[in-house]
Amino acid sequence: MKNKLLPFLIIFSSIIFTIRLFWVQIVDINDVKLSNKNSVEKKYNFPNRGYIFDRNNKLIVDNELFYDLMIIPSELQELDTLEFCNILKINKNTLEEKIKKAKKYSKIKPSVFVSQISKNDFAVIQEKLWKYKGFSVRKKSNRKYLLSSASNILGYISEVNDYEVRDDSYYESGELIGRQGIEKAYEEKLRGFKGVNYFQKDKFNRITGPYKNGIYDTLPQPSKNINLTIDFDLQIYGDSLMINKFGTIVAIEPESGEILSLINAPNFDPNLLIGRDRSKNYLILKNDTIGKPLFDRGLQGMYPPGSPFKLINGLIALEEKIITPENKIQCNYGHFYSKNRFMKCHCKAGTYNDLNTAIYNSCNTYFATIYKKTLQKDSNSKTGIDIWKNHVISFGLGNYLGYDHPLGQPGLIPDSNYYDKWYPNNSWRAVTTISNGIGQGEILTTPIQLGNIAATIANRGWFITPHFVKKISNDSIKSKYINKKYTSIDSIHYEKIIKGMYDVIEKGTARNSKINGIDIVGKTGTVENFIKINGTRKQLTDHSVFIGFAPKDKPKIAVAVFIENGYWGSRWAAPIASLMMEKHLNKKVNRKYLENYILNGNLIQEYLKPYTKNNFSINE
Repeated sequence: MKNKLLPFLIIFSSIIFTIRLFWVQIVDINDVKLSNKNSVEKKYNFPNRGYIFDRNNKLIVDNELFYDLMIIPSELQELDTLEFCNILKINKNTLEEKIKKAKKYSKIKPSVFVSQISKNDFAVIQEKLWKYKGFSVRKKSNRKYLLSSASNILGYISEVNDYEVRDDSYYESGELIGRQGIEKAYEEKLRGFKGVNYFQKDKFNRITGPYKNGIYDTLPQPSKNINLTIDFDLQIYGDSLMINKFGTIVAIEPESGEILSLINAPNFDPNLLIGRDRSKNYLILKNDTIGKPLFDRGLQGMYPPGSPFKLINGLIALEEKIITPENKIQCNYGHFYSKNRFMKCHCKAGTYNDLNTAIYNSCNTYFATIYKKTLQKDSNSKTGIDIWKNHVISFGLGNYLGYDHPLGQPGLIPDSNYYDKWYPNNSWRAVTTISNGIGQGEILTTPIQLGNIAATIANRGWFITPHFVKKISNDSIKSKYINKKYTSIDSIHYEKIIKGMYDVIEKGTARNSKINGIDIVGKTGTVENFIKINGTRKQLTDHSVFIGFAPKDKPKIAVAVFIENGYWGSRWAAPIASLMMEKHLNKKVNRKYLENYILNGNLIQEYLKPYTKNNFSINE
């Protein structure tokens, strides 16, 4: 009997406690009433914000103590304005505005006067604070980023604004909230839940003790620590490769969908957006209209994918039985895809390409032709392009991937409705959209989507939604970051594509990116690049693109590299991708000649061309 009674009592007590906690925190309206009672003061107990570690348990985001200077206007006495302003490093006008704002909020309730004072500055203030009645100090913690990298991933925290206070009853003025990145995506996990204590005050506004013996007090609920999927050694190495280059590197572990690195270049130190200088630093970053460090190219940049998209068109053609791997198509420096309409290619006259040679030679004629045949399969381009689109979106294109980060773009995969809007009265045909066959035209993808394509091919037809969080303390990650998603392409077709990608490295466009002892596969690409200068559309140097994975069998890393204005995929993107693969798989890089070439590479002059002179050359 005793054995049965004890579990019953534990369960019963837990239920009663839970009901009481729910009643006090959610149902009982006394909290609202208390908040508005002048005789009751509410003080919060904040749990420390959760720590953030990398995949190898390396601490990357810590907490650091700081101070808020609080004011109760009704307790203010005459003060030495000049001295007080010097201590706080503010001018007299700012002082008066802050006092006015505090009075408007409440004359008897404390509010933040100066926020996020560092320990060093507080030491100066503390010595003389006793002279200034009506002011007090509140201890809080802020973030300390231990690595000057991955600001695009981590995000930052800052004070809530008036709109957030109004829309979310949890927050009050002066409190901190996650901005961008993981700090925002996992705000509730990282912040925990603050506790509250109510105190009775007398007619002189002095605290006399707990209100009603503390029956309405609640304990803070601890925050949760997070392990990212990011390998910060790899992240830092990727940052070094991208110095003096604009673009992005995406590295994914194919088997798990875990994002190993996401490099955004140019990047910035996340500590710049901490403390009292945050606004000033943010404005500097925002005003950099050339580098755009606040723009996450990996997640927000939408670009035509270029030649890597040929791989998908090849898979679709195999699935739809448009071709066999052995079928050959002739190329003569390109082809006439319609009367008087010629698409160029670098394949010599009289070249006959099958699927394999078309991949490693990156033949425009081959892939444009099989794309056109795919759309014309049932003699109806409208039906054909919709079938084609359904295959394409199964790779995670044309929509948000669903990763755990607030930033992103869906890209664009056009269908019949799209072209009907641009070409009314059914006036478009397969050849109207022919550039889609080589990854140009209307197709837009994000670099992280390209990285996911590489991971999907590495897995022979499936992927797990890419994600940034590997583990949450005392919690679990969402099922979509565990479950496989399958493409509409039969797995038997992938090996033919992978053979072509292997030959890209062995004897094709990326021969300079081989790694001794590691079989890597990939596909280079170039993407046309245009800009408007004084309202005139001008072409700039092409973007350099590469996707691939390694090892060829049992892949451990899939990579997409996008280098703005880098020209050939083999010039910058492919070597950078292969160095990332080597670093991840071998934990060191032996190809110092290639590493030094990339580390010393500088494309800044390419980015400055539109801003320095009207006449400039491209694709040199």
